[in-house]
Amino acid sequence: MTKPRTVIITGANAGIGLETAHALARQGERVIMTARDPKRGADALTQVRQKSGNQSVELMILDLASFASISQFAREFSDNNDELDVLINNAGLVLSKREETAEGFEMTFGVNHLGHFLLTQKLGNVLTGTKDSRVVVVSSHAHKFAKNGLDFDDLQAEKSYSAFKVYGKSKLANIYFARELARRWPGVKVNSLHPGFVRSRFGLDGDNSRIMEIAMYPIRPFAISPTKGARTSIYLASESDIGTGEYYFRCRTSTPSVAARNDEAARRLWAISEELTARG
Repeated sequence: MTKPRTVIITGANAGIGLETAHALARQGERVIMTARDPKRGADALTQVRQKSGNQSVELMILDLASFASISQFAREFSDNNDELDVLINNAGLVLSKREETAEGFEMTFGVNHLGHFLLTQKLGNVLTGTKDSRVVVVSSHAHKFAKNGLDFDDLQAEKSYSAFKVYGKSKLANIYFARELARRWPGVKVNSLHPGFVRSRFGLDGDNSRIMEIAMYPIRPFAISPTKGARTSIYLASESDIGTGEYYFRCRTSTPSVAARNDEAARRLWAISEELTARG
């Protein structure tokens, strides 16, 4: 009998993260769901266990806006586990107003990119020490909002803040991170993906939810279900015949923007991210 793989999914209490947890639990994997809110996380955990019939599903609290929380999570996991087969960097947010993380970084960049960057580094030993391990990075076609690439002089959006532009830049950062991580960790399969425009609570659960709801209302009828949105994450976590360093959409390799294929920018972002997370 094949040993169940251990999978960590960030932001697994709702949307495509929750659907990804459902699917992988049904496959018999050991799924570690993460959530920032303990109650929402516990409710999601109960739902996944009941629907999948898999009791090897666990919940760990993780706040990607806090380096202390990330470090504690990684330490607790690594102290109790020698291997990690799949890390799915799924959690993400978009805010209509500029906010900051516990360390003072712009929240969208801090959570969507820096938090996952630090988490992945902290779990590096268990990932690189596991055969056929994977890192799946949920990006978005919204990276194309950043037509001119990242503004390295204003990564914290202090000079100018626009919700969807800042979000797009964070999704571009996700692709850069996946490409550079694939280069640096050749023994790990690392890929990023666009899940599609998904009908979920994304962008509607924060303090600015009413503003975001109004902005997104006209296009929500064109959105796909979270179940469909999770398919590519599940594919990259499960399919045996995949490469590394690629960008996927609808379970197939896709071509990201010209800016997203700038590997010099990816290396530059990596170096800056190392500096910014050094205190973590």
